[in-house]
Amino acid sequence: MADSAGLQFVSSYAFEAMQKVDVVRLAALSDPELRLLLPCLVRMALCAPADQSQSWAQDKKLILRLLSGVEAVNSIVALLSVDFHALEQDARKEQQLRHKAGGSNGESILVSQLQHGLTLEFEHSDPLRRLRLTLSELLAIMNKVTDSNGEFFLKSSELFESPVYLEEVADVLCILQAELPSLLPVVDVAEALLHVRNGDWFMCLLVANVPDSFSEVCRGLIKNGERQDEESVGGRRRTEALRQLCQMNPSQALNIRAMVVEECHLPGLGVALTLDYKPDTADEAVSPLVSYVSGLLLGTNSKVRTWFSMFIRNGQQRKRESSSVLWQMRRQLLLELVAILPRSRSTHVPNDASVEDGGGSGYSGLREEHVVKASALLRLYCALMGIAGLRPTDEEAEQLLQLMTSRPPATPAGVRFVSLSFCKLLAFPTLVSTPEQEQLMVMWLSWMIKEEEYFESAAGVSASFGEMLLLVAMYFHSNQLSSIIELVCSTLGMKIAIKPSSLSKMKTIFTQEIFTEQVVTAHAVRVAVTNSLSANITGFLPIHCIYQLLRSRAFTKHKVSIKDWIYRQLCETTTPIHTQLIPLIDAYINSILTPASKANPEATNQPITEQEILNVFQSSAGQGDGSRGGRQRYSITTQLLILYYILSFEENLLASTKQLALMQRKPKSYSAALMDQIPIKYLVTQAQGLQQELGGLHSALLRLLATNYPHLCLVEDWVCEEEVTGTLPLLRRMMLPSNTCRYTQNQLHQAFQKLPSSSPRLMRILEHLTLLSPGDLIPYAEALTASTALLLEPGVPRRLLQTLNKLWMGLNTVMPRRLWVMTVNALQPSAKLLRQQRYTQNDLMVDPLIVLRCDQRVYRCPPLMDIVLHMLNGYLLASKAYLQCHLKETADFDRQNQIISNVAAPGQPDTPEVTREELKNALLAAQDSAAVQILLEICLSTSEEQLLGAATDSLLRTNQGPKQGSLLSTSRGSVDDTEPDGGLLSDLREVQCLICCLLHQMFIADPNIAKLVHFQGYPQALLPLTVAGIPSIHICLDFIPELLAQPQLEKQIFAIQLLSYLCTQYALPKSLSVARLAISVMGTLLTVLNRAKRFSFFMPTLPCLVAFCQAFPPLYDDVAALLVQVGQVCASDVATKVRDIDPFIARLQSLREKPQEAAAPGGGSSKLTLPQKTAEELGGADPDVQLCYCVEATFMDIISSTLHGL
Repeated sequence: MADSAGLQFVSSYAFEAMQKVDVVRLAALSDPELRLLLPCLVRMALCAPADQSQSWAQDKKLILRLLSGVEAVNSIVALLSVDFHALEQDARKEQQLRHKAGGSNGESILVSQLQHGLTLEFEHSDPLRRLRLTLSELLAIMNKVTDSNGEFFLKSSELFESPVYLEEVADVLCILQAELPSLLPVVDVAEALLHVRNGDWFMCLLVANVPDSFSEVCRGLIKNGERQDEESVGGRRRTEALRQLCQMNPSQALNIRAMVVEECHLPGLGVALTLDYKPDTADEAVSPLVSYVSGLLLGTNSKVRTWFSMFIRNGQQRKRESSSVLWQMRRQLLLELVAILPRSRSTHVPNDASVEDGGGSGYSGLREEHVVKASALLRLYCALMGIAGLRPTDEEAEQLLQLMTSRPPATPAGVRFVSLSFCKLLAFPTLVSTPEQEQLMVMWLSWMIKEEEYFESAAGVSASFGEMLLLVAMYFHSNQLSSIIELVCSTLGMKIAIKPSSLSKMKTIFTQEIFTEQVVTAHAVRVAVTNSLSANITGFLPIHCIYQLLRSRAFTKHKVSIKDWIYRQLCETTTPIHTQLIPLIDAYINSILTPASKANPEATNQPITEQEILNVFQSSAGQGDGSRGGRQRYSITTQLLILYYILSFEENLLASTKQLALMQRKPKSYSAALMDQIPIKYLVTQAQGLQQELGGLHSALLRLLATNYPHLCLVEDWVCEEEVTGTLPLLRRMMLPSNTCRYTQNQLHQAFQKLPSSSPRLMRILEHLTLLSPGDLIPYAEALTASTALLLEPGVPRRLLQTLNKLWMGLNTVMPRRLWVMTVNALQPSAKLLRQQRYTQNDLMVDPLIVLRCDQRVYRCPPLMDIVLHMLNGYLLASKAYLQCHLKETADFDRQNQIISNVAAPGQPDTPEVTREELKNALLAAQDSAAVQILLEICLSTSEEQLLGAATDSLLRTNQGPKQGSLLSTSRGSVDDTEPDGGLLSDLREVQCLICCLLHQMFIADPNIAKLVHFQGYPQALLPLTVAGIPSIHICLDFIPELLAQPQLEKQIFAIQLLSYLCTQYALPKSLSVARLAISVMGTLLTVLNRAKRFSFFMPTLPCLVAFCQAFPPLYDDVAALLVQVGQVCASDVATKVRDIDPFIARLQSLREKPQEAAAPGGGSSKLTLPQKTAEELGGADPDVQLCYCVEATFMDIISSTLHGL
């Protein structure tokens, strides 16, 4: 508002005095300054105050004394003596009249017809008429503002433009607003004043006389303001008015600027206030302007960023104006940039200048105190150019290039500045336009390469700009321009739209002048590895460069060995793990197995040697007593990464066998001996407690283990680990005194050798060992396992065996594979021990059944049998993985060789691979079924146990069906009916429970095993045990119909016997349907079997019908019909030879028709009794006769069991 340039505004000193009502400071004001504040001071002196204190009375006297010498006070007093109530009523009537008339300036209630101009009328009027004139003019402007719908207009008003009467009009305006606040809200008045000349001056006087309204007025002006203030006259006038208000009250300038950003209005005002802002303590690092604009463009609020970017773009479209806020901002930024430039820099580079002349006058460095400010300026210009679309002038581009190519001191801030400068060159290559500038840039890049190592050592940072240079060079060589753009954006900390085509010039410079691909690879290998690499080290590191070179296959292309560098870097790692390590290992493995090109299949990297791997694990846990020293030399991170490398290498090698076979390449896998020396389970257990620090490494290791080492991922192991590593064991170890007696392996060995006399001492040693952690138990593993067989001697306390089992399970969590081999060798029968046969890990994986070839006494020692079953389950899984791996290793190469050898015979079928897979599956099935059969055989009681009365099925007698008569028991096998002397607490019973648990797991894991075992069959005496002890055996109901359809009578008999127990145990609808089928099959077989086969089939199966009827009473009619039919067939055969002495058929018909009469109610004696036959008579009788009596006995058992159930 240039129209108010010559007027005197209220000073910040005077405004502060008014805010605080500081009478002393008011008295110090000059008469012109005091004149502007008279309306408020006069009202303050004349109106009755709310403050009745003595101090205010004294201040009021001072104010009156101050006003007494000012002539203009009298006119203001006269203004205050008017009847403002009547004036307000007239004003409201005039507003209503104007509203009815549509806002036209016709008849006025406040002012009658004017005889002269508004200024002359004002001069000749009394105070009341002056008030009316001013109020009428102000209301007219306010109404027009309301009706303008936001369109700006400038009202020409003689009253507000006459310089002679400005002060009197200002007095009237202030008095009107103060006395009629409801009619004239201060915000609306301020808004109206924007539309008249000198409006900013009137606004400042109005606010100065009502200091409390400052924030309200400013917020109202900002809310009603334009989104882009420099686009219109109204926006510029509003910005200037608010700028004058903030100059009057500079302490609130930053709050007003915050309002601007909050509302996203008047961006020029925010910049102007920042330019006007003079902080009390200057910040040497970053200026307020740089901080403010950077915060807008680089903040998280996208709305603010878009709003300010539009301000920059729109400002550039207008011609350059010195009064424009945008150009003022650019000029100030340029001045700040020039102020920190090295004084002796110039764009012209002398021809004889040497790159090595780093201290020459033409290349004076950036001062250390200016480095942070220079970095902030660079980021700001990047944001202005990349986000807001600022187009730099030639002068700005020249000075920016001067700053970017300056040489900072070797400090962390200097490293950051160089990285930012380099990324800005990549983001805005148009800054380099002349050959001189291009030469300057090339020499600066060469200086970067030369000084990178010095900067890294002097600044004490691990991530220097050298890695970034190398990485960009690699990206250029592999034409990964999008990766360069991502790198630039992440380094600058902002998202910039960079066209890949704009990088063509930089690509030429990098690939042809500075970094050829061969130079890149050679330089990368010589770069030192990052010491103690972890995720805490940010920035671009050598590992990023090596990773990109591995992906682009640059090392193999130029025959540069990178194996040693990767091995050294893996050895220099710590937690938390760096995110680039796992991708680096994956890329390295790919470069080992996959050649860079088909033309040169030998162009691959070398794998890490077995000796180097052994060096990492040489003293690790599980290798001996020196585990602590190993953990000091190589961190757990290194060992886990090497383990991941080995497992991933082996998996990728198997997955790539087809491609390798086609190229006639067969990389060597790591030996089994090496894998046996790596404590895999211990390392994975350690990784489980470091999951937060290891990132995704732990889950990746578990995935590889589940594929290649399933026996190390047993579910029961994970569950049992909580018992070993949980809270309770930890508390027990904390209670272990530090000065407790420590036992040696030799003492433990001697205690074992002196059993059973040394049982108490051995028990003390073992109890002490239970307090140790699994890792600390490792040195005792050999002594514990080597003497395990001694615990099988008679007289050894059960507590010793249970404690050993607990220690073994603890060791199993850290060193399962070595422990299993030692335990299998220790439990061999004594005859084998004489031959000193020692099994290896490979032997046990090839033939897992070796585990069961142990001392026979183990089969009746539950704690040791638990260990044997655990090992058996593990080796069965290991054998599957071993055979699968072996098949993959050899199948593709054998197939390829066969294709090559059979080129002349293309018509031959390609079957070997299918055959090998079938053979493998058959071998695994035979292996699993053999293990199950051996375990079932172990469950049978031996002859010695039968003599001692240790019957097998004592526990399950209630589950095996109805009580059976003498004929039934003779057909059910030779199982003792007497209860064993020890009751249920026998070693055999405990072993049976352990075996049933394992079989249950095996059947769940692979139901085909259950089917195969039951098709093979097993002793009928074990059926009560298996049906009751294996919960998953109910799956047999699915294939019993298929088993009944087999041609062998033995399998059909076994199926019916198994079904009888299943029906009793699982009385389900499915069991009922299968039982109906079995009865139907028995009826069918009755018609087709000859006499001998009929006897051998029905004698063991007829008693099973009792169980069918007991489980499913609706089957009684079908069973009775079958029994009568069997009896009729047998009786007819008997009748052909001898007379039927017993009325057998008559009795059967009676039993079928009136079963309730067969037994007296209340358990009385039977009306129809069986003829008593001795065993000798039955044994010597005709088979049909025996079968007849068996049918009748079955009828009686069914009836008695039915009545018993009732």
